[in-house]
Amino acid sequence: MQLQQWIDGAWIAGAESGLTSTAPADGEVIGKGHMASTDQAREAMTVAANHFDAWRKTPYEERKAIVERFAEIAKARKDLMALLIAKETGKALWDATTEAGAVGGKAGLAIASYEQRTPTEAKAQGDVTLRIAHKPHGVMVVIGPFNFPAHLPNGQITPSLLAGNTVVFKPSEQTPAVGQLMMEWWKEAGLPDGVLNMVHGAREVAEALITHDATAGVLFTGGIQAGRAIHETLAGRPDVLVALELGGNNPIIAWDIANAEDAARIIMRSAYITSGQRCTCARRLIIEDGPEGDKILDAVKSYIPKLTVDAPTAEPAPFMGPLVSAESASRALAAQATLIADGAEPLIPMTQLDLGDAYVSPGLLDVTTMSKDPDEEVFAPLLKVIRVKSFDEALDKANDTRFGLAASLLSDSTELWQRFDQEIRAGIVNWNRQTTGASGSMPFGGPGLSGNHRPAGSYAADFCAWPMSSMLAGGPLKDDQAMPGVKE
Repeated sequence: MQLQQWIDGAWIAGAESGLTSTAPADGEVIGKGHMASTDQAREAMTVAANHFDAWRKTPYEERKAIVERFAEIAKARKDLMALLIAKETGKALWDATTEAGAVGGKAGLAIASYEQRTPTEAKAQGDVTLRIAHKPHGVMVVIGPFNFPAHLPNGQITPSLLAGNTVVFKPSEQTPAVGQLMMEWWKEAGLPDGVLNMVHGAREVAEALITHDATAGVLFTGGIQAGRAIHETLAGRPDVLVALELGGNNPIIAWDIANAEDAARIIMRSAYITSGQRCTCARRLIIEDGPEGDKILDAVKSYIPKLTVDAPTAEPAPFMGPLVSAESASRALAAQATLIADGAEPLIPMTQLDLGDAYVSPGLLDVTTMSKDPDEEVFAPLLKVIRVKSFDEALDKANDTRFGLAASLLSDSTELWQRFDQEIRAGIVNWNRQTTGASGSMPFGGPGLSGNHRPAGSYAADFCAWPMSSMLAGGPLKDDQAMPGVKE
């Protein structure tokens, strides 16, 4: 694939350094090209701004029809998208197929959310009509992540377009080919030129987009450092809406459970799905310090060796593929080494596999006796075990994080669930199910360093349009209100 920019309905070669998309599984070159220059990024913003007025005036039903056509294309070509996601990210093909299916399914959810959350409403109050309508912001900058390179940016592009915004999209430089394929499908769906533009690049390109005078909103999914940089860059720009989804240090409490084997299976899906590269993956397993906790931990330790790791398209299908890059694997192994040096006990250490530099095995560390367990997200298949004496302490440990994205309780006790439901600080809360796998018909996001607003899920419509309150007296014009202090 030739990697190019999509600006004003034309494919344009990048003017900066080279860009190569390489499969982490085997080094296959998926696409080659060049990144955009900062001037090209600014050009994309100017184009989007120039097309905003015409697009916002396009009747909603026409915008909706284009979104629906895009969804039909995505559904018909799900297998093509899944294979590209698997190659470019390293996800197991079954996992990538789930993501590809979500792309086609987003349209219906986004349309329902937009029509439910941003309707035009009117009511009479005396002789005045009170009306609430919603209007698009302008040019929205969407910066996508590598771990869900199709589903997550699509979850922001689609509601932005529905609301009448124009968009400039920057895919992750680690997964540019998936983003480029989506642009081809939007063009085929009939989206007018210039309404949706795409540029490839890294930090410099992102900065050029978010600091442009035409930027009305920034929708970002990614790591805390990049999110903070965006927030700091836009300090003093209250005119720019910033919606950030920044991950988490997610807890899963296993307590008062009869079936340890089933609990272990849920814990596996929570911690190790997508090689631990989901923002909702469980990072901390909190158990009772005693026989009941040992039973859960023994089941977990016996299950981890059953998780197969192999190439994304291998047969039989593996549970996990490689991490997105050899550099990611190296960072994860270094983070584990630091934890062990600081007192963590390696129950099943994460190791580099002979399959390739990006492949690692699932890891399990006991961090109970560490004087200070870093409140950080290791974006890899590494789960930390914490033993506690009481459920009160379990809740305290679960909430002992600056993040607040996802949390789960595995328990047979309704009473414990009621306490968990009341006291846990997380935006996505689960009972007897994994931390991963949110519903697109519900809000997605969390408090603390997990971000602000809800940049995905059903509340996406809220930040893609702003409410306008109107008071309508109607005509013919007449004003008979008394004005104290005025001589008539």
